[in-house]
Amino acid sequence: MTSRRKFLSTAALGGAASLAAPAIVKAQAPIKWRFQTYAGAALGEFVTKPVIDYINEAANGEMEIELFYADQIVPTGELFQALQRGTIDGVHSDDDSMASPTPLQVFGGYFPLATKHSLDVPVLFDQYGLADIWRSEYEKVGVAWLSAAGQDPCNFNTKKEITSLADLDGLKLYTFPTAGRFLSQFGVVPVSIPYEDAEVAVQTGELDGMAWSGITEDYTVGWANVTDYFLTNNISGAWIGSFFVNQGQWADLPEHLKAIVMAGIEAGHTYRNQWYWGGEARLRAQGDQLQLRSIPQEEWKVVEDAAVKFWDEIAEEGEVHAKIVQIFRDYNEVISKAGPPYTFG
Repeated sequence: MTSRRKFLSTAALGGAASLAAPAIVKAQAPIKWRFQTYAGAALGEFVTKPVIDYINEAANGEMEIELFYADQIVPTGELFQALQRGTIDGVHSDDDSMASPTPLQVFGGYFPLATKHSLDVPVLFDQYGLADIWRSEYEKVGVAWLSAAGQDPCNFNTKKEITSLADLDGLKLYTFPTAGRFLSQFGVVPVSIPYEDAEVAVQTGELDGMAWSGITEDYTVGWANVTDYFLTNNISGAWIGSFFVNQGQWADLPEHLKAIVMAGIEAGHTYRNQWYWGGEARLRAQGDQLQLRSIPQEEWKVVEDAAVKFWDEIAEEGEVHAKIVQIFRDYNEVISKAGPPYTFG
């Protein structure tokens, strides 16, 4: 009996001890991604870094994304190839700058006169079907398209004063491929150089200025230090850019981490909307470096009419091109009837 009591007592103590012992779980190594943005460091702090910071913090150690700025791993024009082969896991860029091998290339960045405001972009993607087209076209080439958003308009900041269309003739401007193709009919000479070299190129005379952004970027990245004038006329009301991920990496990511990535991207869209929108107004009204100039609306109408013809040319390049151009036409017909604030007057 004594032996039996001792056995039961020992067994009970042993059972309690085993229940109380903490489980030893071997922590998994975090999923690590390399991510490159089209933006240089000064701009990237506002347009891309908040997204990456959000994801890294919310992932709670399960995922770590290392952010690289323009041209740090590969030149911006090679971003797509690097993403496709897995040299880079994620990208924030417009389709035009990264030389997308899809029909969508010409529509990324600044498609001439297609938008009026930054909010036009999510409306076009979420309500008019562009998201389905983007997702489908990138699936065909092994890349996961995640989300698009608008940013700032495409104005001109230059050394030379511009008050008429004739003043554009001969201007050497840093701009996007499709924007340069459109502007060349007015005598603009598009120049393609690395993003971070643009400021010095103005100082050396290689460039006369930029047709790349709104006034917020001009002040943020230092371009207001080397140019004198800002043209209030724009060739597009909003940049169209997206977040992309290597298809294999996205497929392997657990669902809860996918949700965190998407939440970070959407939070970044919201942040950029207010950062640009407020900056455009404040710096036009209070900026002390760039003098504002305008081409009269009756003269600028020549540019607007040329954009319509440019759309027609693009629509003839393929079935997908035609479908997207028709969406822009449909949307612009709606906002034209709606009037201000959807249009300018």
